[in-house]
Amino acid sequence: MRTKTIIAIILIVLGIAAFVYQGITYTTRENVVDVGPIHLTADKTKNIPIPPILGAIVLVGGVVLLVLGNRKTS
Repeated sequence: MRTKTIIAIILIVLGIAAFVYQGITYTTRENVVDVGPIHLTADKTKNIPIPPILGAIVLVGGVVLLVLGNRKTS
């Protein structure tokens, strides 16, 4: 496979994943109380949203790269 084809397939997969997941969720652990030998922590869930338009742009870019990358120049 050529490099353009591999990059196009990766972009298509990332575009589809952006539509499916619509964001990245992660958990952080924060100290709530830290008094002497007593340590209390709390798990906080945070979300980084991915706009659907970004997924569409990446998906279309991958399809265009795949189509144009497979064309033979005359």
